[in-house]
This record gives sequence, C-alpha cells and structure tokens, in this order.
Amino acid sequence: MLYWLLFQKLHSFFPPFRIFGYITFRTAFASLTAMFMGMIVGPAIIRQLREFQIGQYIREEGPAAHQKKAGTPTMGGVLIVVAIIVPTLLWADLTNPFVWITMISTIAFAGIGFADDYLKIVHHRNLGLTGRAKLGLQISASIVIAVVLVTMQAVGQYSTHLMVPFAKRYRPDLAFEALLRIPHLWIVAFLPFIAFVALVIVGSSNAVNLTDGLDGLAIGCTIIAAAALTVLTYVSGHARFAEYLELQKMPQVAELTVFCGAMVGSSIGFLWYNAHPAEIFMGDVGSLGLGGAIGTVAVIIKQELLLPFIGGIFVLEALSVMLQVGSYKMRKKRIFKMAPLHHHFELLGWSESKVIVRFWIAALVFALFALTTLKLR
Repeated sequence: MLYWLLFQKLHSFFPPFRIFGYITFRTAFASLTAMFMGMIVGPAIIRQLREFQIGQYIREEGPAAHQKKAGTPTMGGVLIVVAIIVPTLLWADLTNPFVWITMISTIAFAGIGFADDYLKIVHHRNLGLTGRAKLGLQISASIVIAVVLVTMQAVGQYSTHLMVPFAKRYRPDLAFEALLRIPHLWIVAFLPFIAFVALVIVGSSNAVNLTDGLDGLAIGCTIIAAAALTVLTYVSGHARFAEYLELQKMPQVAELTVFCGAMVGSSIGFLWYNAHPAEIFMGDVGSLGLGGAIGTVAVIIKQELLLPFIGGIFVLEALSVMLQVGSYKMRKKRIFKMAPLHHHFELLGWSESKVIVRFWIAALVFALFALTTLKLR
C-alpha cells in the first residue's frame, strides 16, 4: 500500500520518494516494521492470552524440567503471522503474484496450526488435530500452491525445472514434456512437480513444528533461515547477480525479498518474549505458518534442494524423529534418549540454554554453507 502510494503515485511530484522503489530500502523498512509490531503488541497479546486462559499443555513423557512451563500462554504465532503479513502489505508491490502466493500459503498453514492449537485448548490436553487430518490439510494446501505455480508456468512466469547445487548445467524438468503436447493430459504431466512441491512445503512446515520444543529454539533458527532466504531471494531476482552466480533469472521473485525481510523482523520481535524463560509460546499456528512460508519461498525461488542446508537444524530435528520411530518399530530399540533431537541433549545433561545457543550456532553454520554454494557451482 505504501509502495503504491509513495512510489507509484507520489514520487513524480516529490522525487525523493523514488527511494521507496528500491527493494533493499523497502525490505529494511518491512523488517523494522515487523520487529517493532511484535515488540509493541507482544505484551498486550500475552495479557489477552492469559485472560482467556490459553496456556500450553506439556506432555508428561517429556523432560521433567518442562512441567513448570505448563500454563505459559501459547498461540503467540498469531502475532508472528500478523507481523509478517501487515508489513508485507505495506511495503511490497501487491501487483506481484508471488507475494500473494506466499502470504496466502503462510496464512493457510497458520490456519491449520490455529485449528490444532484451539482443539488442544478445548480438550485440555496436548492433542489437537489427528495426525492424519493435519497432514491431509497440509498436503491439500501444498497441492493448491503447486497448481497455481503450474498455471504461472504456462504463461512463462515460472519454471518447473529444478536447480541442482554444484551442478550448474544440470537442470532436470519435473514435468513430463511428452505429455504436455496432449491437451487432456497436461495436468498429469505436472504430477511429479506437484508431488515434489507438496513434499518440500509439508516437510518444511512439520520440521519447524518439531523443532519448537525449547524457549526460543525454533524462532532463533527461523531468523537465521529467513535471513539466508532474504539473500537468496534478492540475488535470484537481481539480473546481474543471477547472471554472475549462474542462477535462473526470475525478476519477479525479487519482490519476495520484502516478505522475507518481514519474516526476519517478525521473528526477532517474537524472540524478545520467547527467549528463555519464555513469556509466550508460538504454538502450532506459528511453527506451521513459518515452516509453510519458508518452504513456499524456497519453491518459488527454485532453491528447494538447498533448503536442507538453509534450515539444517529443522532437518536434523525431523530426521531424529523419523529415525527414532523407524528404529523402534523395526527393532524395538531407540536410537536417541528422546526425540526430537533437542530433548536427547537435554537428557544427556545439557542445560536448556546451552542446547538452544549451540543449535543456533549450528543453524548459522548450515545457513552460511548454503550461501557459499551460490559460488560453488
């Protein structure tokens, strides 16, 4: 809105307003707007959640030290999502379709998380939506996003080709080219792409959700991942940088840099109150929404295969759960003392603060490695 007003409408009358046309400037302002929104509105949200008695339920089989956190206000993810969407609406070019796709994806996954959190509160236990229902809703939302991207591919605004790190010349197409020539089978041709998009976005959403178990852990890792995505989005949409780094040129995705900046700012604002000892938890509304946003951005900027490095800690947390469950089902033995991985280190004797900070450091190393791959092609 402000971009439309200050740049498109008023900069011809007041030339200094042309600064609002620069993506870097608007990204910085979106980030600051989101951060201050979170920090200013945070206390009111915490107060309101306490009045409504919307508190976190802690599973009994978890570390005993976590039982004292029971009753801490949850569903703070509503604040995160609002602090992402509002600055994006203010500072982004709203004629850009990718901005709307990403915002709608974030809201959709946050909505699924909201339903899960709400049912937990109603039932007064740590069980909301069934695993099947939650996964079904996530897959459905991802398929809709994939189909929208397919329609954009048809008009030349998107590509189903996959960018492979370290292999700049190898860009496989996730669509069956032979079937594209048959009018009635065009959607079948894109089934591999649709399935891949669903896997990336659903996997990202659930990975962030599994990481959300310690004060500030998930949101700190999100700040790092979102910052890396901000850089990747900017260079992917910048003609000179994209050519120099041999990335696929996608001028329209540059506008997503504003969204990513808002995600960084919003996460910082929330961390102010979520840092140990946490005054508020993000809940599934926050973790699923942030994970959906990260996955959607990665798909749009064609960095799906780089996502495991961008969000390295999220991937390790998800893998620890899958390995633990698989091992117990097949061998009746556990690999870790407890999954997700952060609980394993807690049970080894690490303090909660030590686990959080060390995981943040690991997340930063993963993200920096992801950025170095841009040149190692």
